[in-house]
Amino acid sequence: MTDVNLSVHPVIEFRDCAKTYGKVQAVNSISLQVAAGKTTVLIGPSGCGKSTLLRLVMGLIRPDGGHVYFEGNEVLPDVVLSLRQKMGYVIQEGGLFPHLTASDNVTLMTRHLKWDTARIGKRLHELAEIARFPIDGLSRFPAQISGGQRQRVSLMRALMLDPDVLLLDEPLGALDPMIRADLQTDLKLIFQSLKKTVILVTHDMGEAAFFGDLIVLLRDGQIVQRGRLDEFFRTPADPFVTHFINAQRSPLNGLRRDIS
Repeated sequence: MTDVNLSVHPVIEFRDCAKTYGKVQAVNSISLQVAAGKTTVLIGPSGCGKSTLLRLVMGLIRPDGGHVYFEGNEVLPDVVLSLRQKMGYVIQEGGLFPHLTASDNVTLMTRHLKWDTARIGKRLHELAEIARFPIDGLSRFPAQISGGQRQRVSLMRALMLDPDVLLLDEPLGALDPMIRADLQTDLKLIFQSLKKTVILVTHDMGEAAFFGDLIVLLRDGQIVQRGRLDEFFRTPADPFVTHFINAQRSPLNGLRRDIS
């Protein structure tokens, strides 16, 4: 298996992490380093542990075994709130508060942190331009804007504090194909221009190939293979790798090929 060559300390590191829910081993002894300024994509079937890894980084749950580090600091209850201010989190369908306008959703944390009005307004307009969100839509409620626009608002909210890391949990999964394709292009340009460290969860190998500097394929809470897409084609580490890719030949579009 191939790791990214880390010239500096990893931004995020999982060391022998485990997490169990009842009899289900969601994460089983995973060790993984996430490189600064790169996009690491976690992919695999439902229940393989992808989203659990994001929740461990955020400190929303604690590992039953092993350790999670963010910028050299272990993610522990006494520091997790300060660490979260360095992370932006985007979930499927946006996770916006329906009773708040787009503007209020985006600026929620800045108002909690008592930023002054001018600073909030300046940052809000910067992000609307970055995310290509119409200014006149900021006064609307989530139910009054499209699914794609809700995801752009969610991205703006995640970027509001200018975090070091973006964590995206299947952010495009609920969108129709045309809107999804547009957002994929815009997201990749944003990642590149802002030079953010990104962990993106998806079940779509085509999407993983489009975004990923490193692709990490999981099954049953364990890493099956990590590397670039061409390595998955040329040297699959397990028959499951071949099966998983062949099952997604249509989403791979121009990358399609039978590797059996």
